[in-house]
Amino acid sequence: MHIGIIGTGYVGLVTGACFAEFGLFVTCVDKDEKKINSLKKGIVPFYEPGLDELVKRNIKQERLRFTTKIAKAVESSLVIVIAVGTPRRGDGSADMKYVEEVALEIAKHMDGYKVIVTKSTVPVGTGKKIREIISNNLKEQTDFDIVSNPEFLREGAAIEDFMRPNRVVIGAKSPQAVAIMRDLYKPLYLIETPFVITNIETAELIKYASNSFLATKISFINEISNLCEKVGADIHMVAKGMGLDQRIGAKFLHPGPGYGGSCLPKDTDALLKIAENREVRLGIIDAAVRANERQKEHMAQKIREAMGPLKGKTIAVLGLSFKPNTDDIRDAPSLFIIQSLLREGVHIKAYDPVAMEETKKIIGVIKYCKNAYDAIKDADALVIVTEWNQFRNLDLDRIRKLLKSPHFFDLRNIYDPQKLQDMGFHYYCVGRMPVKNGKIK
Repeated sequence: MHIGIIGTGYVGLVTGACFAEFGLFVTCVDKDEKKINSLKKGIVPFYEPGLDELVKRNIKQERLRFTTKIAKAVESSLVIVIAVGTPRRGDGSADMKYVEEVALEIAKHMDGYKVIVTKSTVPVGTGKKIREIISNNLKEQTDFDIVSNPEFLREGAAIEDFMRPNRVVIGAKSPQAVAIMRDLYKPLYLIETPFVITNIETAELIKYASNSFLATKISFINEISNLCEKVGADIHMVAKGMGLDQRIGAKFLHPGPGYGGSCLPKDTDALLKIAENREVRLGIIDAAVRANERQKEHMAQKIREAMGPLKGKTIAVLGLSFKPNTDDIRDAPSLFIIQSLLREGVHIKAYDPVAMEETKKIIGVIKYCKNAYDAIKDADALVIVTEWNQFRNLDLDRIRKLLKSPHFFDLRNIYDPQKLQDMGFHYYCVGRMPVKNGKIK
């Protein structure tokens, strides 16, 4: 089977490469000629573990090709996947102009029956809108079907999530379209992946509801962590006690500086806007969004309260991406914390294994360092914002000597408070009381 993927961003490229690995013939389309020329050489424009090898292998085996001409993909493919961005507008709603432009282009080049699939995260009702655009712009009458097939890829683990997903959601009206989609995902039947077959509107909402629930879990545990600091409780034991209840589960109960990335902030805002337009109040999701903003400010305030006046001081920040194993800095807590500190006259030295080039595009006034120890040297404090594995086993004796002042802010709780205190650090974490007199308060 031949399929076309329109858009070679994170979702589109991962989807195209993985379908090619399934043995399908895939044509990926993007209007960015420079990006397409790089992809033809196997150069991936963002960091995702294992993706560059996957792309190169399938290019070599002639199952994966790239073009700027959407006509090539439409004419040669039975299934056309829309995977362009739906960025957040100023009012929080999803900007659908790229999806609508692609639908119009597909209509211009359709020459027979096609299945049009939305992988992009889109508001409820987008399937109907795409059908209207295509129907109204066909050169000649031809049959087609619309399918919603939302993605659930975690940045840093996208290939594994595609190859071994915990579910595949297919929203369609036509049995023929469902059968074709099942055929696309045939390898997943061998590992007994659950399939959710439903209507288009339900599939569109599943994506938003899933991400909003994950955001709510994160905001919930962060709020409880703040309470732990006040009452002398340990958030890790609280989370463990909660997570052992199978109705709750342990995942996403990890305290920290708040969620970020390309999905949770954008999708919670978009879902709130969808509900507002239909006069439905989503109070829990609204509270989760506001709690997340407060959590980032709480992290900045934690540094202020511990260090006093910050003007003229130097702070080392380790970790810029919103999570490990990605260079994505969209809505990353690190950006909020750095910008908050810069406003108070702090000098920032920063290091991240892969995200510094992206961060430079937004914040150019800080010093980007060659490694963690280069960032820490002569700093008045160390702040760990992203829990990259290489930050989990730092040479603490070396750090103690490099720091001018032993302030250690562990915003991901990856170190043992007792050990850090015994070594002479002023150690601060999230949801655990500071160590004092050899004991955790």
